[in-house]
Order: sequence, then structure tokens, then C-alpha cells
Amino acid sequence: MIDRQRFKAALRRWASGVTIVTTRAGERVFGMTASAFSSVSLEPPLVLVCIDKQAHTLPWIVESGVFAVNVLAKEQRELANRFATEGNELVRFEGIACRSGPSGAPWLPDTVAVLDCRVAVAHDAGDHWIYVGEVRATEVAAGREPLLYYDARYRALADH
Repeated sequence: MIDRQRFKAALRRWASGVTIVTTRAGERVFGMTASAFSSVSLEPPLVLVCIDKQAHTLPWIVESGVFAVNVLAKEQRELANRFATEGNELVRFEGIACRSGPSGAPWLPDTVAVLDCRVAVAHDAGDHWIYVGEVRATEVAAGREPLLYYDARYRALADH
């Protein structure tokens, strides 16, 4: 079996974008920072997110069957940290002017893009669930650059 620390060190060498996955259950909204996000298929349009089984947001995605992937802009580090901090789940959305996407999941302001999804399938995978979402709506903001995550630090694109 591979050593956990060596495995994590190898994974830190993969640069990724930073997202906040949101959902709505009734009048309550939930969200969490996630970097385990990927496109899956163009036809039909599918994406996936990997969610820790201990995540507070997980049961609400199960209940609602919908989620939105909000792709963060480079200026949104503080927002990424807010939604990644354990214990503040009930106040994460305070002071944020969200819109509801077609699914009802919150769309955060000033993001690079948002993908509004219906859960197509879920796969049990170790200590995470893999959720494949059928994308029902998108929005893209021109001129914004993404927030990146590499080697346990936030980064931004560099001009060459």
C-alpha cells in the first residue's frame, strides 16, 4: 500500500481550478470548496465532482438531486477559504448576493463560469462520492481569470 503522505505529495503536483459546489434543499442553501472537478462528456453535457463522505454539503446534494459548480475567479481566494473552513457551514452564504440557477442551486457572483447540474449518477469511491451531473445551464463571464490551486497554495495564471 502506498504511503498516504507520498500520495498526497504527488497529488499536490497537479494544478487545478477552484470551484464552489452549491445546492439548495427547500429554503436552505449549502456549499463547499472543491478542486476535484472535471468535464466528462460533450454529448450529453456531463461534468463530475468528487465529494468527501464527511462533507456537510453531501446529504443536501443527495436530497435535492441538483448542484451548481461555480468556477472561482483569481480574486475569490477569501471566498474559497470561507467555503473550505469546517464548522462555518451555516454562515457561509452570509452577505453574498447569490442568484438561483434553473435547478435552484445558488450561483455565486463574480465567478468565471457556473454550470447548473442535475445529478445523473453517483459512484461510491473510497472516502468520496463521485457525482456525475448533467449540465442543464451555464454562464460564462468574459475577461475574468480563474483561481488555481497548486502545491497547497492558490495561484493565478501568468502572462508570457
